[in-house]
Amino acid sequence: MTTTKKPAFIAYAVTGEGKDAFWTRIGSVWPHNHSEGFSIELNALPANGRIVLMPPKAIESTEGAEVAR
Repeated sequence: MTTTKKPAFIAYAVTGEGKDAFWTRIGSVWPHNHSEGFSIELNALPANGRIVLMPPKAIESTEGAEVAR
């Protein structure tokens, strides 16, 4: 998906829990232009099946990087 709009959410694969959780950005989510719903573009899939969606502003400083939260 090619768009100039900022995504509504950033998709992260999260392993671990709490302070030991490791967040890896794996994609982005955009709202549809003319209907309800969202389009999800994933660059990877998590091995554990856990995907967390967060607003871009919530984790701007970590965008595009692997981080421990």
